Amino acid sequence: MVLNVYQHGNKVFNLYKGKPIAAMTCGMGHMGQASISTLAKDFRRMITKGVGGEAIDPETYTIEEVVRRAHDFFAARYAEIEPAPANPHGFEFSVGGYGAGRDNSEVWKISIYDGDVRAPELIVAEGITGNVAWGGQPKPLSRLIFGFDPDIGQALSAAGLPEEAIEPLVEQLRQRLTTPLVEPAMPIGDAIALADFMVDLTKKYFAFLPQADVVGGATDIATVTKHEGFKWIRRKHHYPAELNPRETDHV
Repeated sequence: MVLNVYQHGNKVFNLYKGKPIAAMTCGMGHMGQASISTLAKDFRRMITKGVGGEAIDPETYTIEEVVRRAHDFFAARYAEIEPAPANPHGFEFSVGGYGAGRDNSEVWKISIYDGDVRAPELIVAEGITGNVAWGGQPKPLSRLIFGFDPDIGQALSAAGLPEEAIEPLVEQLRQRLTTPLVEPAMPIGDAIALADFMVDLTKKYFAFLPQADVVGGATDIATVTKHEGFKWIRRKHHYPAELNPRETDHV
């Protein structure tokens, strides 16, 4: 059951100011009394300043090191929740960027579903280009890019297809129907436009469904590149931009 839908949550974070490391979250908006945004900033303070834990070495860190530290941090905060969250519930926290001195980026994800704290998962490995990944409410983009709903396996099972035949069939459909929207040499401006389109599509999809409007609000967009590092492209401010002299919301 959805109790509240808020339109102003922060979902994108610069995990180490001055370094090419970003994070994005979806799912649970808080753990206990702290929002995920607050916890993400607590984690940033830990790895950058050593407050509440050991800081990472800015000259030798790896993205895998950062995500494993994030995994331990959020797992500990999740374990402290009293009473435990009612099922179903889920939390995802993706960390991506460039390790110190690395030429290629990578993306990892940590997730918690109904009490199951899962190990960090490598989503995009170093050197793998032309990928698009999403989380939270996957139906609209799965239908757009893969050509079918994430629940297709259940539909095929209900139609009488043998269980052992479902996974091979779904994989064949994915290979044949996937729409290639990303090219390795895509200009960063076009990648930004694609990301904006994907989020806008998801928001409008849920806006017209007869249920809670679970995806909405202003869209924050940031890029992480090898030479420019983390850059805000679009960022919502809770008070006028002129009162944010040290913050940017553009390249």
